[in-house]
Amino acid sequence: MTNRTKLAELDAVIKHAETYEEYKEACEAHDELSGAEEWKAKDACKEYDYRLIRKRVQRIKLARSRGDALGLMSILHEGIHGNLGNIANAALKNQSKIGTKHLIQEFIDQVCESLDFIYHADESEIDFYEKLSFFDETAHAFGQSCLMLSGGAGLGFFHGGVVKSLSEHDLLPDVISGASAGSIIASLIATRTNDELIEALEPQNIYEKFSQWRLWQGFGRNSLLDSTNLENALIELFDVTTFEEAYKKTGKHVTVTVSPSDLHQYSRLLNAKTSPNAVITQAVRASCAIPLVFSPVQLKAKNQAGDIVPYIPNRRFADGSLMADMPFKQLARLYGVNHSIVSQTNPIAVPFLSRDKKDTRGLFALTWRHMANITKLNSIYAFDVLEGAISNKGAKLGIHKIRSIIDQQYVGDINILPKRGFASLKHILANPSLRSIEKLIRNAERATWSQIDLIKRDTQISKTFSKYLKLLKAREERVLTQHNGLRAVPDQKSA
Repeated sequence: MTNRTKLAELDAVIKHAETYEEYKEACEAHDELSGAEEWKAKDACKEYDYRLIRKRVQRIKLARSRGDALGLMSILHEGIHGNLGNIANAALKNQSKIGTKHLIQEFIDQVCESLDFIYHADESEIDFYEKLSFFDETAHAFGQSCLMLSGGAGLGFFHGGVVKSLSEHDLLPDVISGASAGSIIASLIATRTNDELIEALEPQNIYEKFSQWRLWQGFGRNSLLDSTNLENALIELFDVTTFEEAYKKTGKHVTVTVSPSDLHQYSRLLNAKTSPNAVITQAVRASCAIPLVFSPVQLKAKNQAGDIVPYIPNRRFADGSLMADMPFKQLARLYGVNHSIVSQTNPIAVPFLSRDKKDTRGLFALTWRHMANITKLNSIYAFDVLEGAISNKGAKLGIHKIRSIIDQQYVGDINILPKRGFASLKHILANPSLRSIEKLIRNAERATWSQIDLIKRDTQISKTFSKYLKLLKAREERVLTQHNGLRAVPDQKSA
């Protein structure tokens, strides 16, 4: 059997693998046979600064061999980021089925082991508050990843398989956003422990809640679809939980995006920071309010007495994906995010996005991207002119929404997409069957497998920072609580 035949057989195994373990094993065998393993073992490569990375690894190893925690802190303080020496170059991802240059992986491992070394360093050498300051400042400078779940109506159940796969591999970021259908899955993450989340994402459970989300009510009403079943499902899932209550339970920074239903308003990001008392159920219902399909809604909040009251009175909100499908810039400001994982099911974007890892730096690809950017800018300009020329309020609002759709960015650093074609798009406005949900989730898991190794590598350092920073802050809280408790005890002599 020739190498080409064996590689073709392995490609078939990769395509039809039933488990991630089977997929990974076939990818590793493919890399061994194709010569990709030899490529990984060679440091030299024009796609990244291997000399810089090799020197940094040597310095880290030397400091660790000397037990020099302060030296390690200095090395990491000098400049550590996810693309040091261009190690995140997309071209490096095209050379193998799985994994990357051994030198790059060694650098990442050495950084994580150094963080472990610093955390456990003797506090006679580095005291507690020096450690806390180092982890806090350096983690903020390094940044963290976010997961963004797009809109997509019925196709949004695809997100369930993505989240399930990431959760099973302990790769769910702490920062998550959801728009429209994505807000449902994001809110499940916000309100459930890991075990509860996996159970909630079982196809049977999703089917029981959303099998009749689409109820036709006809023309001449304030919306084409009756939202009763959708609202009942959301109430059953989230009750009157607020964003702050959800964060206290799971520690996940989950954002739901909504768009205004009138002019002169901007999209809003609802989360434990910006709107801690807002009720998640109404936020999700608003984010799912596709114009004309579902009516816009007023948000609700929980006051100090525990009563449910209007939030932002006299305003109604609609589909979050219209103006903030992928709110990366806002998340960057709020949470120090600088790396994004996107599960994209928005029908406006999905048909046009690439599903492979091929390098797209050729002349044709560059020309295509340049022409697409010019077309986008010209379209935005045309809609700005049109909006200014029209006086009708309803027409202005419609033009403004279309402009917002065109002006958005629909991709991230890592993109997980459903299969292209009618088989996927037919889910958008259809009531699902149990079989269709099972198929969507299964396809999503498969689509996620090809990104698992990359996500693990891209988030390894930030997750290590997060782990030790949480431990240090928890310890600080215990010390402060104990200290305040002692101060509250009356002095025995003065009593």
